[in-house]
Amino acid sequence: MTDTIKHQGIVENINGSLLQVRIMQTSACAACSIKGHCTSADVSEKLIDVVSADASSYKPGDRVWVLGQVSMGMLAVWWAFVVPLFILIVSLFIAMAVFQDELWAVCCSLPCLAVYYFILWLNKSRMKKKFSFTVLPLD
Repeated sequence: MTDTIKHQGIVENINGSLLQVRIMQTSACAACSIKGHCTSADVSEKLIDVVSADASSYKPGDRVWVLGQVSMGMLAVWWAFVVPLFILIVSLFIAMAVFQDELWAVCCSLPCLAVYYFILWLNKSRMKKKFSFTVLPLD
């Protein structure tokens, strides 16, 4: 098993050492031969920001490989899904013990998630350092 995730992309914009690369993100269903008969196939375009020292060697329209580490994907799942689930469950149990009412418990535990995601948003510059991609020319 390889430790890198690789997507083909097209350079959209160059601003100094920052490249914006458009990739097509497909689910496993999107590559299926009977996707026309199913409603779960999805394809979406994503713009990825890549800081590259050799950004000047690329121009808009160039086809490139966007590379990322598998560990980044696992870390993203951890921060986006596992930690919020844990916060939700713990806050729900604490609120149930305090209020003894399900409605009030839910009304108190959901804002905990909003606070968590707000804290993540405040730390987005720190997160960008952890979630960095590289580009290679598509030969």
